[in-house]
Amino acid sequence: MSQPLTVLQNLTALDSSVRLLSMGLTKQYLRYAASAVFGVIGSQKANIAYVTLRGGEKGRYVAVAACEHVFIWDVRKAEKVLILQGQKQEVTHLCPSPDGVHIAVGYEDGAVRIFSLLSGESNVSFSGHKSAVTVIRYDALGARLVTGSRDTEVIVWDVINECGLYRLKGHKDAITQALFLKDKNLLVTSSKDSFVKWWDLDTQHCFKTMVGHRSEVWGMVLLNQEGRLLTGSADSELRAWDIRYLQGGQEVGEPRVKKVKGLLDEDDEEEEGLDESPEERILSCEKAGSILRESRDRVVSMTTDAKAKVLACHGTDTVLEVFTVLPQAEVQKRRERKLKKAKKKAKSQGVEEAVEPVVERKLGDEIERMANIKASSKIRSVDCLLSPSGEMKVALLLQNNTVETYTLKATEKSPQANKTARLTLSGHRTDVRTLAFSSDNIAMLSASSETVKVWNRSTLQVIRTMACEYALCSLFVPGDRQIIVGTKSGKIQIFDLASGRLLETTDAHSGIVTGGADKTVKFWEFELIKDQEAGQNKRLTVKHTRTLQLDEGVLCVRYSPDQRLLAVSLLDCTVKIFYTDTLKFFLSLYGHKLPVLCLDISHDSALIATGSADRNVKIWGLDFGDCHRSMFAHDDSVMFLQFVPKTHLFFTAGKDKKIKQWDADKFEHIQTLEGHHREVWCLAVSPSGDYVVSASHDKSLRLWERTREPIILEEEKEMEREAEFEESLAKGEEPVVPGETKGEAGPAGKKTIETVKAAERIMEAVELYREESKKLEEHRAACEAARKQLPPPKSNPILIAFGNISPSRYVLDVIKKVKSSELEVSLLVLPFSYVPDLLSLFSRFIQDGVDVELVCRCLFFLLRVHFGQISSNQMLLPVIDDLRSNTISKVQEIRDLLGFNNAGLQFLQREIEGKEDVMFFADATGRFEEKKRKRKKRERAVLTIT
Repeated sequence: MSQPLTVLQNLTALDSSVRLLSMGLTKQYLRYAASAVFGVIGSQKANIAYVTLRGGEKGRYVAVAACEHVFIWDVRKAEKVLILQGQKQEVTHLCPSPDGVHIAVGYEDGAVRIFSLLSGESNVSFSGHKSAVTVIRYDALGARLVTGSRDTEVIVWDVINECGLYRLKGHKDAITQALFLKDKNLLVTSSKDSFVKWWDLDTQHCFKTMVGHRSEVWGMVLLNQEGRLLTGSADSELRAWDIRYLQGGQEVGEPRVKKVKGLLDEDDEEEEGLDESPEERILSCEKAGSILRESRDRVVSMTTDAKAKVLACHGTDTVLEVFTVLPQAEVQKRRERKLKKAKKKAKSQGVEEAVEPVVERKLGDEIERMANIKASSKIRSVDCLLSPSGEMKVALLLQNNTVETYTLKATEKSPQANKTARLTLSGHRTDVRTLAFSSDNIAMLSASSETVKVWNRSTLQVIRTMACEYALCSLFVPGDRQIIVGTKSGKIQIFDLASGRLLETTDAHSGIVTGGADKTVKFWEFELIKDQEAGQNKRLTVKHTRTLQLDEGVLCVRYSPDQRLLAVSLLDCTVKIFYTDTLKFFLSLYGHKLPVLCLDISHDSALIATGSADRNVKIWGLDFGDCHRSMFAHDDSVMFLQFVPKTHLFFTAGKDKKIKQWDADKFEHIQTLEGHHREVWCLAVSPSGDYVVSASHDKSLRLWERTREPIILEEEKEMEREAEFEESLAKGEEPVVPGETKGEAGPAGKKTIETVKAAERIMEAVELYREESKKLEEHRAACEAARKQLPPPKSNPILIAFGNISPSRYVLDVIKKVKSSELEVSLLVLPFSYVPDLLSLFSRFIQDGVDVELVCRCLFFLLRVHFGQISSNQMLLPVIDDLRSNTISKVQEIRDLLGFNNAGLQFLQREIEGKEDVMFFADATGRFEEKKRKRKKRERAVLTIT
């Protein structure tokens, strides 16, 4: 009996071995996973914004994009206090909520996520745009969100209900700004198509288009309690527009000013009050003049403080221009003063008193230049705060990976800007061009055109920062106490890590260091010498020993690990191999169509891998110089290549933003590390092979860590194919809503892979409900035929797993799990054959009072979408009749309940206020301000009498 069992065990083991062989596990590969992003202070694609954390001090924390993440910096301590984790896409816009508790983040793929600043988690996400989000803005209450995108469309979202309201179409180019008007249900948007559009959100249509700009409108703000619009364009002029609200064609209240003469008088005639529709219905918008900026280039961004008392704008240069918006009382005082002077002048000139002198009201009397702030580099974005004491705080995101903050006193006549913080330590100003690991895997070196930094790998903190020339290559000296940097000017710089100072600079080449454009390769040896600075201790230096003369300029050089051979890449697209002892020529490796930009030799000196600008990687044998395999590696130039120590696996980095791992024995592509958003310049593999660090043009350094998870190549390829299929599925044609006309407004959501999966889950749930209903009917029929109670049929395992719930309840649970923002699009994808079952289920849910709000939302959407088919189907008439009666009564019950609760809360508020003599919420602030104004008025009256 034991013999057949042994044979069976052997067969099972053999089967497992064959399966492992077929899965590619004869050689085990381990997955490298993203560990951290560092070295980036603020990405250039998004803006900077002041935020508050846990009710802390205003103006202390700023939010900036850091590739796909959002970093919250404490500018006082220069520390990173919170990271809002992103996914794959780069952040393109940030907007804090009015209450300061949340921040809305827009991404490159058009998605919007709302993060809590208390927990750092994101529970709400919207997907509606087809390309990068360019602007996000909350309304005054924080209940609605408007987003504009590069796809020319504007979408309004309901934050509370977590769903899209509508999509507004009309602009022909990327949206640059969108603003809600507080008291009116209106929206104003600007675009690169040179138009400013006004939208009526009640009817979701554009009722006015301002065409008074000759080029792109890059920025826009509302001033004077939303009575004035200020726009910035591609020239040095800020245009002001007076807004007058109309009611039935008549102006509401007293008109501001018919025409205000600005600082510029030229060409006012052709730009003034231009509008595509002469009929004014909701509001009129007239040119009120303009302000000249000192900068001559285009406006990059404009912003105001919360109460629009100060205005800050900048162009593509290093100067931030700050203006103050004078209050109406101050403007009136100045006007009266000017009128007095005019009267006195008229009297002295003998003009009759009956003639009232006219004082023209200029825009310069209302908006005054406060100060100019000169930043240390070109400005990318700005945000400002104005405290009640009159202190203005300004945060600048610069184009060289720096954040600067300034303060100035807005109450002074000529305030001076004081720099209060500068975040520079945690990143380089320019692109990192070389990386290296220390021999103990603990320290990492990164060098750019201005500094070399040494990082602690575990904490990702900067240990040393030393000024250097334009670095192109680097290494840790054995012992890890000094580092050597090779520069673009042909010098070798030696730094001491303990003191952080430059020990020596040696001229190595007239071109590029080590192997240079002077067609030479120079050999150097380490030496310890005594000098005056070192004192008793000896310091490290290098001594030139030999020179190898070549026919072409040298691009890169590599020793073989056994020190026997030297590989040199030349500009003639070849790689020459020389003996290191005699410098005699050994091999020439030719085959690349463009110059070889990187190369490396394996640990056993058996293989050499070369990466070229022709996008290919070639693997050669170092015994005969034969090409083992040529592989198409990247979609752009291969910039860096390095073997993993003690293996024949190697990594390549390309201009296509990807890092790839390869097997040089099997010529297999193992995995792709995606994360960088720009060209990857270089990488370094740690001596243990457990870590990889990479540097990119997006200013970020990324650490990748080897995990214990094995990679099965067939599964990797299958996952890549699935990802491509899902992407193509999501990029398919947008579903058409029956009855919807192609106008200015449309549905907010878009078809994504998540909405398709949600629709499939709803369909599966309805199928399960049908099967279970059929089982119950058959069981009922069998009981009637047998005239006795038979045991109930066995429930579906899925229902048992969910706590033995009913099939109808399971359908409702599946619908509830669909994200609120994706619900409509998921229902739109459903075939009509599933709709009758859903309608009958909805009727039952509403009758039982289960999730009436959600069910009504789904019901009304399905009725609107499938109205024609539902109304022509006789079988659905009784269901629709039941729905009509049940829905009206249940919704009325819920409305009554809400009204009763609201009245009860208001009663309790009045009771508590009466007992404790305090006021809740916003009323208290408003009344306090009113009392303050009255007290000041009384004080002024007393002073006047005195």
